[in-house]
Amino acid sequence: MIVFLLRRLGAGLVLIFVVTAATFFLTYGANIPVARNILGPSATQDQVNLLNTQLGLDQPILQQYWTWLTGVLTGDLGTSYFTSEPIASALASRLPVTLSVVLVASIITLLLSTVLGIASAARGGWLDTLLQSVATFSYIFPAIVLGIVLVYVFAIALRLVPAIGFVPFAQSPVGWFLSVILPAVVLAIGGIASLAAQIRGSMIDELSRDYIRSLRSRGSSEASILFRHALRNAAGPALTTFSLLFITMFGSSLFIEKIFALPGYGTFAFTSTIQGDLPAMLGVTLFSVVLVVIVNLLVDVLQGWLNPKVRT
Repeated sequence: MIVFLLRRLGAGLVLIFVVTAATFFLTYGANIPVARNILGPSATQDQVNLLNTQLGLDQPILQQYWTWLTGVLTGDLGTSYFTSEPIASALASRLPVTLSVVLVASIITLLLSTVLGIASAARGGWLDTLLQSVATFSYIFPAIVLGIVLVYVFAIALRLVPAIGFVPFAQSPVGWFLSVILPAVVLAIGGIASLAAQIRGSMIDELSRDYIRSLRSRGSSEASILFRHALRNAAGPALTTFSLLFITMFGSSLFIEKIFALPGYGTFAFTSTIQGDLPAMLGVTLFSVVLVVIVNLLVDVLQGWLNPKVRT
Protein backbone atom coordinates (compact mmCIF):
# COMPACT_ATOMS: atom_id res chain seq x y z
CA MET A 1 0.00 0.00 0.00
CA ILE A 2 2.89 2.37 0.76
CA VAL A 3 4.41 1.83 -2.69
CA PHE A 4 0.98 2.35 -4.24
CA LEU A 5 0.56 5.68 -2.45
CA LEU A 6 4.09 6.83 -3.28
CA ARG A 7 3.48 6.15 -6.98
CA ARG A 8 0.26 8.15 -6.90
CA LEU A 9 1.91 10.98 -4.96
CA GLY A 10 4.83 11.10 -7.39
CA ALA A 11 2.47 11.29 -10.35
CA GLY A 12 0.57 14.09 -8.60
CA LEU A 13 3.72 16.12 -8.01
CA VAL A 14 4.71 15.77 -11.66
CA LEU A 15 1.22 16.94 -12.68
CA ILE A 16 1.47 19.99 -10.40
CA PHE A 17 4.86 20.92 -11.85
CA VAL A 18 3.83 20.48 -15.49
CA VAL A 19 0.51 22.35 -15.22
CA THR A 20 1.90 25.29 -13.25
CA ALA A 21 4.94 25.59 -15.53
CA ALA A 22 2.74 25.51 -18.64
CA THR A 23 0.41 28.11 -17.10
CA PHE A 24 3.34 30.37 -16.20
CA PHE A 25 4.89 30.38 -19.65
CA LEU A 26 1.52 30.76 -21.38
CA THR A 27 0.44 33.70 -19.21
CA TYR A 28 3.78 35.51 -18.93
CA GLY A 29 4.57 34.79 -22.56
CA ALA A 30 1.25 36.22 -23.77
CA ASN A 31 2.57 39.79 -23.48
CA ILE A 32 -0.38 40.97 -21.40
CA PRO A 33 0.07 44.75 -20.88
CA VAL A 34 -0.08 44.47 -17.10
CA ALA A 35 1.60 47.80 -16.36
CA ARG A 36 -0.62 49.61 -18.86
CA ASN A 37 -3.73 47.98 -17.35
CA ILE A 38 -2.69 49.09 -13.87
CA LEU A 39 -1.72 52.67 -14.77
CA GLY A 40 -4.45 53.30 -17.33
CA PRO A 41 -4.34 54.67 -20.86
CA SER A 42 -3.20 58.15 -19.74
CA ALA A 43 0.15 56.89 -18.38
CA THR A 44 3.30 57.70 -20.33
CA GLN A 45 5.53 55.01 -21.77
CA ASP A 46 8.25 55.92 -19.27
CA GLN A 47 5.83 55.29 -16.41
CA VAL A 48 4.84 51.97 -17.95
CA ASN A 49 8.48 50.94 -18.36
CA LEU A 50 9.25 51.92 -14.76
CA LEU A 51 6.37 49.83 -13.40
CA ASN A 52 7.42 46.87 -15.56
CA THR A 53 10.88 47.13 -13.98
CA GLN A 54 9.42 47.34 -10.47
CA LEU A 55 7.28 44.25 -11.12
CA GLY A 56 10.19 42.38 -12.67
CA LEU A 57 8.38 41.97 -15.98
CA ASP A 58 11.35 43.26 -17.94
CA GLN A 59 13.48 40.30 -16.88
CA PRO A 60 13.96 37.18 -19.06
CA ILE A 61 11.02 34.83 -18.70
CA LEU A 62 13.16 31.97 -17.38
CA GLN A 63 14.49 34.21 -14.63
CA GLN A 64 10.91 35.28 -13.79
CA TYR A 65 9.86 31.63 -13.61
CA TRP A 66 12.78 30.74 -11.35
CA THR A 67 11.92 33.63 -9.04
CA TRP A 68 8.28 32.51 -8.87
CA LEU A 69 9.15 28.83 -8.39
CA THR A 70 11.64 29.46 -5.57
CA GLY A 71 9.06 31.70 -3.93
CA VAL A 72 6.40 28.98 -4.10
CA LEU A 73 8.77 26.44 -2.56
CA THR A 74 9.23 28.78 0.40
CA GLY A 75 5.52 29.51 0.73
CA ASP A 76 5.49 32.85 -1.08
CA LEU A 77 2.96 32.88 -3.94
CA GLY A 78 3.69 36.47 -4.84
CA THR A 79 1.65 39.66 -4.53
CA SER A 80 -1.33 40.85 -6.53
CA TYR A 81 -0.41 43.44 -9.13
CA PHE A 82 -3.69 45.29 -8.63
CA THR A 83 -4.39 45.11 -4.87
CA SER A 84 -0.86 44.55 -3.49
CA GLU A 85 -2.37 41.77 -1.37
CA PRO A 86 -0.24 38.63 -0.88
CA ILE A 87 -1.75 35.85 -2.98
CA ALA A 88 -1.50 33.35 -0.14
CA SER A 89 -3.51 35.69 2.12
CA ALA A 90 -6.06 36.37 -0.62
CA LEU A 91 -6.64 32.66 -1.16
CA ALA A 92 -6.74 31.94 2.58
CA SER A 93 -9.45 34.55 3.11
CA ARG A 94 -11.62 33.35 0.24
CA LEU A 95 -11.21 29.59 0.28
CA PRO A 96 -13.23 29.02 3.49
CA VAL A 97 -16.26 30.51 1.74
CA THR A 98 -16.07 28.25 -1.29
CA LEU A 99 -14.99 25.19 0.68
CA SER A 100 -17.93 25.64 3.05
CA VAL A 101 -20.42 25.60 0.19
CA VAL A 102 -18.70 22.77 -1.70
CA LEU A 103 -18.30 20.54 1.36
CA VAL A 104 -21.94 20.96 2.42
CA ALA A 105 -23.03 20.35 -1.18
CA SER A 106 -20.84 17.23 -1.30
CA ILE A 107 -22.36 15.85 1.89
CA ILE A 108 -25.87 16.46 0.57
CA THR A 109 -24.98 14.86 -2.76
CA LEU A 110 -23.32 11.81 -1.23
CA LEU A 111 -26.05 11.07 1.32
CA LEU A 112 -29.05 11.56 -0.97
CA SER A 113 -27.41 9.84 -3.94
CA THR A 114 -26.49 6.78 -1.89
CA VAL A 115 -29.99 6.43 -0.44
CA LEU A 116 -31.70 6.97 -3.80
CA GLY A 117 -29.31 4.73 -5.72
CA ILE A 118 -29.60 1.82 -3.28
CA ALA A 119 -33.37 2.14 -2.98
CA SER A 120 -33.77 2.32 -6.76
CA ALA A 121 -31.59 -0.75 -7.33
CA ALA A 122 -33.20 -2.78 -4.54
CA ARG A 123 -36.84 -1.82 -5.08
CA GLY A 124 -37.08 -0.86 -8.75
CA GLY A 125 -40.56 -0.01 -9.99
CA TRP A 126 -41.83 3.56 -9.74
CA LEU A 127 -38.86 4.68 -7.66
CA ASP A 128 -36.44 3.58 -10.37
CA THR A 129 -38.50 5.37 -13.04
CA LEU A 130 -38.66 8.52 -10.91
CA LEU A 131 -34.91 8.54 -10.34
CA GLN A 132 -34.13 8.25 -14.04
CA SER A 133 -36.66 10.98 -14.85
CA VAL A 134 -35.15 13.32 -12.25
CA ALA A 135 -31.65 12.54 -13.57
CA THR A 136 -32.70 13.52 -17.08
CA PHE A 137 -34.47 16.65 -15.86
CA SER A 138 -31.47 17.79 -13.81
CA TYR A 139 -29.27 17.78 -16.91
CA ILE A 140 -31.51 20.19 -18.81
CA PHE A 141 -32.73 22.42 -15.95
CA PRO A 142 -30.38 25.38 -15.38
CA ALA A 143 -29.08 25.57 -11.81
CA ILE A 144 -29.14 29.38 -11.97
CA VAL A 145 -32.91 29.33 -12.42
CA LEU A 146 -33.28 27.00 -9.45
CA GLY A 147 -31.06 29.31 -7.40
CA ILE A 148 -33.25 32.33 -8.16
CA VAL A 149 -36.40 30.37 -7.27
CA LEU A 150 -34.95 29.13 -3.99
CA VAL A 151 -33.76 32.62 -3.04
CA TYR A 152 -37.22 34.02 -3.68
CA VAL A 153 -39.06 31.28 -1.76
CA PHE A 154 -36.80 30.68 1.25
CA ALA A 155 -34.98 34.00 1.60
CA ILE A 156 -37.46 36.64 0.41
CA ALA A 157 -40.91 35.09 0.89
CA LEU A 158 -40.34 32.90 3.96
CA ARG A 159 -37.26 34.71 5.31
CA LEU A 160 -35.79 31.51 6.67
CA VAL A 161 -32.27 32.10 5.39
CA PRO A 162 -30.28 35.15 4.23
CA ALA A 163 -30.46 35.89 0.51
CA ILE A 164 -26.82 36.94 0.18
CA GLY A 165 -23.59 37.04 2.14
CA PHE A 166 -21.48 34.67 4.18
CA VAL A 167 -21.15 34.22 7.95
CA PRO A 168 -17.86 32.62 9.15
CA PHE A 169 -18.28 29.46 11.20
CA ALA A 170 -16.22 30.89 14.05
CA GLN A 171 -18.55 33.86 14.28
CA SER A 172 -21.79 31.85 14.37
CA PRO A 173 -22.17 28.15 13.47
CA VAL A 174 -25.91 28.59 12.97
CA GLY A 175 -25.42 31.71 10.88
CA TRP A 176 -22.75 29.90 8.87
CA PHE A 177 -25.09 27.01 8.10
CA LEU A 178 -27.95 29.31 7.12
CA SER A 179 -25.66 31.29 4.81
CA VAL A 180 -24.36 28.23 2.93
CA ILE A 181 -27.31 25.85 2.83
CA LEU A 182 -29.09 27.45 -0.16
CA PRO A 183 -25.92 27.78 -2.29
CA ALA A 184 -25.02 24.20 -1.36
CA VAL A 185 -28.41 22.86 -2.41
CA VAL A 186 -28.21 24.65 -5.75
CA LEU A 187 -24.68 23.34 -6.29
CA ALA A 188 -25.65 19.80 -5.32
CA ILE A 189 -28.88 19.46 -7.25
CA GLY A 190 -27.31 18.59 -10.57
CA GLY A 191 -24.95 15.99 -9.13
CA ILE A 192 -27.41 14.09 -6.94
CA ALA A 193 -29.27 12.45 -9.79
CA SER A 194 -26.15 11.58 -11.80
CA LEU A 195 -24.35 10.03 -8.83
CA ALA A 196 -27.52 8.20 -7.75
CA ALA A 197 -27.82 6.79 -11.27
CA GLN A 198 -24.18 5.63 -11.10
CA ILE A 199 -24.76 3.93 -7.73
CA ARG A 200 -27.98 2.38 -9.02
CA GLY A 201 -26.24 0.86 -12.06
CA SER A 202 -23.34 -0.49 -10.01
CA MET A 203 -25.68 -1.91 -7.36
CA ILE A 204 -27.86 -3.64 -9.95
CA ASP A 205 -24.75 -5.21 -11.43
CA GLU A 206 -23.54 -6.40 -8.01
CA LEU A 207 -26.95 -7.71 -6.93
CA SER A 208 -27.04 -9.95 -9.99
CA ARG A 209 -23.77 -11.71 -9.13
CA ASP A 210 -23.47 -15.27 -7.86
CA TYR A 211 -22.08 -14.39 -4.45
CA ILE A 212 -25.23 -12.37 -3.69
CA ARG A 213 -27.38 -15.41 -4.44
CA SER A 214 -25.13 -17.49 -2.22
CA LEU A 215 -25.51 -15.02 0.62
CA ARG A 216 -29.27 -15.04 0.27
CA SER A 217 -29.36 -18.84 0.24
CA ARG A 218 -27.41 -18.82 3.52
CA GLY A 219 -30.02 -16.63 5.12
CA SER A 220 -28.09 -13.35 5.24
CA SER A 221 -30.31 -10.35 5.92
CA GLU A 222 -31.13 -8.04 3.04
CA ALA A 223 -29.61 -5.09 4.88
CA SER A 224 -26.34 -6.97 5.33
CA ILE A 225 -26.30 -7.95 1.66
CA LEU A 226 -26.99 -4.40 0.50
CA PHE A 227 -24.71 -2.41 2.78
CA ARG A 228 -21.97 -4.80 3.84
CA HIS A 229 -21.35 -6.60 0.57
CA ALA A 230 -22.99 -5.09 -2.53
CA LEU A 231 -22.44 -1.43 -1.66
CA ARG A 232 -18.77 -1.93 -0.82
CA ASN A 233 -18.10 -3.67 -4.12
CA ALA A 234 -20.17 -1.14 -6.05
CA ALA A 235 -18.53 1.86 -4.43
CA GLY A 236 -15.51 2.03 -6.75
CA PRO A 237 -17.15 3.61 -9.82
CA ALA A 238 -19.30 5.80 -7.56
CA LEU A 239 -16.20 7.16 -5.80
CA THR A 240 -14.68 8.09 -9.14
CA THR A 241 -17.88 9.86 -10.18
CA PHE A 242 -18.08 11.62 -6.82
CA SER A 243 -14.50 12.88 -7.09
CA LEU A 244 -15.28 14.35 -10.51
CA LEU A 245 -18.44 15.95 -9.12
CA PHE A 246 -16.48 17.48 -6.25
CA ILE A 247 -13.96 19.06 -8.62
CA THR A 248 -16.79 20.21 -10.92
CA MET A 249 -18.54 21.82 -7.96
CA PHE A 250 -15.39 23.74 -7.16
CA GLY A 251 -15.14 24.88 -10.76
CA SER A 252 -18.82 25.91 -10.77
CA SER A 253 -18.51 27.93 -7.59
CA LEU A 254 -18.25 31.19 -9.56
CA PHE A 255 -21.88 31.05 -10.67
CA ILE A 256 -23.10 30.21 -7.18
CA GLU A 257 -21.03 33.00 -5.66
CA LYS A 258 -22.42 35.48 -8.16
CA ILE A 259 -26.02 34.49 -7.36
CA PHE A 260 -25.58 34.64 -3.59
CA ALA A 261 -22.94 37.42 -3.46
CA LEU A 262 -20.35 35.24 -1.75
CA PRO A 263 -16.76 36.54 -1.57
CA GLY A 264 -15.23 33.21 -2.52
CA TYR A 265 -12.53 31.54 -4.55
CA GLY A 266 -14.48 31.48 -7.82
CA THR A 267 -15.05 35.23 -7.78
CA PHE A 268 -11.37 35.82 -7.00
CA ALA A 269 -10.30 33.56 -9.88
CA PHE A 270 -12.65 35.28 -12.31
CA THR A 271 -11.59 38.79 -11.31
CA SER A 272 -7.90 37.87 -11.50
CA THR A 273 -8.33 36.49 -15.00
CA ILE A 274 -10.27 39.52 -16.26
CA GLN A 275 -7.66 41.92 -14.85
CA GLY A 276 -4.71 39.89 -16.09
CA ASP A 277 -3.34 39.67 -12.55
CA LEU A 278 -0.63 37.12 -13.34
CA PRO A 279 0.48 36.17 -9.80
CA ALA A 280 -3.14 35.70 -8.75
CA MET A 281 -3.86 33.57 -11.84
CA LEU A 282 -0.87 31.37 -11.03
CA GLY A 283 -1.94 31.07 -7.39
CA VAL A 284 -5.42 29.98 -8.49
CA THR A 285 -3.94 27.47 -10.93
CA LEU A 286 -1.56 26.07 -8.32
CA PHE A 287 -4.30 25.59 -5.75
CA SER A 288 -6.68 24.07 -8.32
CA VAL A 289 -4.12 21.48 -9.41
CA VAL A 290 -3.17 20.67 -5.81
CA LEU A 291 -6.88 20.20 -5.03
CA VAL A 292 -7.28 17.78 -7.94
CA VAL A 293 -4.21 15.82 -6.84
CA ILE A 294 -5.41 15.60 -3.22
CA VAL A 295 -8.93 14.50 -4.22
CA ASN A 296 -7.57 11.88 -6.62
CA LEU A 297 -5.12 10.64 -3.98
CA LEU A 298 -7.92 10.25 -1.42
CA VAL A 299 -10.03 8.39 -3.97
CA ASP A 300 -7.09 6.11 -4.78
CA VAL A 301 -6.65 5.36 -1.08
CA LEU A 302 -10.33 4.51 -0.70
CA GLN A 303 -10.27 2.44 -3.88
CA GLY A 304 -7.26 0.54 -2.58
CA TRP A 305 -9.00 -0.08 0.74
CA LEU A 306 -12.19 -1.29 -0.95
CA ASN A 307 -10.44 -3.33 -3.63
CA PRO A 308 -6.88 -4.54 -2.93
CA LYS A 309 -6.46 -5.46 -6.61
CA VAL A 310 -6.04 -1.80 -7.60
CA ARG A 311 -2.96 -1.44 -5.38
CA THR A 312 -0.83 -3.49 -7.76
